[in-house]
Amino acid sequence: MSSPAERYAAARRRQAESRTELARFAATYDFPFDDFQNDACRALEAGEGVLVAAPTGAGKTVVGEFAVHLALSKGLKAFYTTPIKALSNQKYLDLVARHGADRVGLLTGDTSINPHADVIVMTTEVLRNMLYSGARDLDRLGYVVMDEVHYLADRFRGPVWEEVIIHLAPEVQVVSLSATVSNAEEFGDWLGQVRGRTAVVVSEHRPVPLTQHMLVGRRLLPLYSAPAQSAATDQSAAGEARSSAQPPLNPDLLRAVRDARRAAAGEDHRGGYGRGGGRRAVSGRGGRWSRNAGGGRPPRRGEGGARTAHLRPPSRRTVIGALQRADLLPAIVFVFSRAGCENAVREAISHGVDLTTPQEARRIREIIDRRTAEIPTADLGVLGFHAWAHALTRGVAAHHAGLLPVFKETVEELFAANLVKVVYATETLALGINMPARTVVLESLRKWNGSAHVTLTPGEYTQLTGRAGRRGIDVEGHAVVLATDEAESAFVSSLASRRTYPLVSAFRPTYNMAVNLLGRLPRERAREVLESSFAQFQADRGVVELAAEVRRKRRNQDTLEQQMACHLGDFGEYALLRRRIADAEADQSRTNRAERRREASRSMGALARGDVVLYRTGRRHRHGVVVAQHAASSGEPYLTVVGEDKRVHTLTPESTPDGVNRVGSLPVPEDLDARRPHQRERLAERLIEALRAGALDASTARGSRRGHRHDADAASRLEQLRHQLRAHPCHACPHREEHARIGRRWVRAREDLDRLQSRVDRRTGTIARQFDAVCRVLLELGYLVPVEADRPEGELRVTAAGRMLARVYAERDLLVAECLRQGLWDGLNPAELAGAVSACVYEPRMAVSSLGLPTAPGSRLGEVLRQELSVSRRISNLEALERVEPSAGAEPAVAGSVRDWADGADLTTILADSDLTAGDFVRWCKQLLDVLGQLATLSAGEPPRSADSAGRSDLAHLNRLALTAAEACLDVNRGVVSWSSV
Repeated sequence: MSSPAERYAAARRRQAESRTELARFAATYDFPFDDFQNDACRALEAGEGVLVAAPTGAGKTVVGEFAVHLALSKGLKAFYTTPIKALSNQKYLDLVARHGADRVGLLTGDTSINPHADVIVMTTEVLRNMLYSGARDLDRLGYVVMDEVHYLADRFRGPVWEEVIIHLAPEVQVVSLSATVSNAEEFGDWLGQVRGRTAVVVSEHRPVPLTQHMLVGRRLLPLYSAPAQSAATDQSAAGEARSSAQPPLNPDLLRAVRDARRAAAGEDHRGGYGRGGGRRAVSGRGGRWSRNAGGGRPPRRGEGGARTAHLRPPSRRTVIGALQRADLLPAIVFVFSRAGCENAVREAISHGVDLTTPQEARRIREIIDRRTAEIPTADLGVLGFHAWAHALTRGVAAHHAGLLPVFKETVEELFAANLVKVVYATETLALGINMPARTVVLESLRKWNGSAHVTLTPGEYTQLTGRAGRRGIDVEGHAVVLATDEAESAFVSSLASRRTYPLVSAFRPTYNMAVNLLGRLPRERAREVLESSFAQFQADRGVVELAAEVRRKRRNQDTLEQQMACHLGDFGEYALLRRRIADAEADQSRTNRAERRREASRSMGALARGDVVLYRTGRRHRHGVVVAQHAASSGEPYLTVVGEDKRVHTLTPESTPDGVNRVGSLPVPEDLDARRPHQRERLAERLIEALRAGALDASTARGSRRGHRHDADAASRLEQLRHQLRAHPCHACPHREEHARIGRRWVRAREDLDRLQSRVDRRTGTIARQFDAVCRVLLELGYLVPVEADRPEGELRVTAAGRMLARVYAERDLLVAECLRQGLWDGLNPAELAGAVSACVYEPRMAVSSLGLPTAPGSRLGEVLRQELSVSRRISNLEALERVEPSAGAEPAVAGSVRDWADGADLTTILADSDLTAGDFVRWCKQLLDVLGQLATLSAGEPPRSADSAGRSDLAHLNRLALTAAEACLDVNRGVVSWSSV
């Protein structure tokens, strides 16, 4: 029992807390805040910055909304930044509902609503642009909320987050909201260095516990055995989460997987194998498991010698049925492919899936009619509206980036209202969009990352399954993985139980960043700013560990140096001479081997079918008859020969480094098949007869190793080193060989130390070196000039063209600036300008090299696109020369479609003439509008002036281009592109 004094103190604390802004803010919610929310909000009210790392769905945004509350209560502004427009739109609507439309604004690349409000929701890029341009809306800014701040690890867009954090005014409090990462403390330390006092609040407690399952055929089974289930899915402390061992797997699940494999093997076996090795037909989609198609081999043997077969995932109808029986709907099914999402919906509907009641179907149709009222009837067919709406009324939908925004928003509203029960989605849905479900299903644990199919990381698995479990609705959430060969239960467990997914910076200097920094700061100060990035912070932390290793190795080297000390001279110098000689001899040996291999390759390439060759294997020389000559994928020739031993041999430059010598020839029938023993034996007997008869040169002299010309310079250098070794005083030491043994260890230690020191040097100043390389590209192109003409490594000045580049905010900023500077877009009409600029915006989802220019030969737009490609090639060459990470080049694939759309073509024509979906077309047009909008305002600033004839961008020219860009914006922003997405 507490003392009266303690009770009095507690009462005073409660009284004081009741008068805080946090208490007033909390009173507006109908649920009590969690401990991590209270801790973060108290730190924020105390004037600290805050980093909150917590699982998806834990309620991190409460802290961000408290920052907005504090700003309004103090008469300050608050910016709420997000990584994607969909999340910005959603947060805007949330804040409007709380604070009113007059106090909240929205700024994304293509949308501007109430842009001077006290609370503005925006994409992070918009805030970065405001910081560089010195926008007046930054006045009175008190708080910035950076939602999904772990996005700074994104390779393409991540650097923007760090730019904002570094460049915000010191008095601005930053609230960083992140998914759970294993190095939150490290990120918090960096924030503390850059922003000042920053509280790090980490919570790994899920408000709705998560249960892991696997679906084996029609059976839904827990991943873990019952006693370990809660420990695996609801760990409340970071330390416990990191130290806990992987829970035991459910033995029933392991048994079910094993039985399913055996059942599939038996099914294949009963299907039978034809005489030619092909498998007879078995039941198709209805069978749950089958062998891979085209197999002629019997099923493989598993544990205990039992037949097993490949696991095939259950059909989508089976999955939905299992979820329905277990009362696990609504569910999000992640497919990782847009086409896969659409196919999944079609498959479910074609198999008769119907998850809604008549009343629900009627409500769905009402919402569809309200949401799509603006769509012209003529466009419904090309948009696939009828099939989409029919699937929605059956409770099934797709959600991916290629979907029309209004369709996507309709799906989100219906799913949130529990009218749509199953959504097939790509992973973009996992990023912040408020669409929680009772269950998340993963059809596969592999995804396409833009260049290869890769396995999900533990962090990605946690982000995806974090959507499972609706707070205040579900007692627990459920994650279901379909059992397949790629999704073994042990592997799923390793993804579900690991808590090691660090946040790694993707920061790198960009062209726009460089000119903006150098326009405001001296070069050395700009380098210092960049070196304050999280990327350099992480590199420097690694340097600390490497430096400790350097010190340890240096002490070891000093000890060895003492042990090999020689009274006659410097034995370290002598040991290095011996090492240099050994290296020179090894180089000479490698050179000789490479030369012999080249000669072997040349000799094999000159042979033909029927030639008799002499070659050496080991210490023996053999003869063979060439029956075929081939070329490897590397281009190297190799031979198939029949030898004296009546066997077939494959000779390659690798297997016969001494080469082969032609000693004659024998006629070989065209129809000879060396795989047939009797034909092979007959040819070998003829070879032996010819050798015995002396018809061939059987001597081994021609097959012995041929002499090679040694490099005279290399031989001379080697002889000089040997002379220096013999002349060295330590060569006469009676303990020379004993010292030499230690000397070899000392040389190896010295080389290890040099390599380690090189790693330290490479990591130190990494970002600054990248910045210098970017500056060299800009110097070459004329966007920067040295203040002192003979010192390009010294202070730099931003040219007029550079000031133009500083106002271009796009992924391909330098390409856009070069097109402006060279006047490539002069004289284009609005539609042509839209098409030309689209080549600086559009990026195909996969590399397409076969597309030609999508315009008529000889057209003005076609000529401009060719020039853009030439400009992008020059930029690429410069980047390669200076070792700058390559930027994307011009991509004209949709230029023709964009021009036609701006010229008034209907949507049916546009989609018929391109491979884009309606959603993709709208998305790229929105990004195009962002760049066109920037071009329309460029004339308000200083135009670039160039001394060469190509730089004709005077003020009058820029004004004309700005007017054309403004007209192009109006022409593009119509119809399906203009439909509101808020």
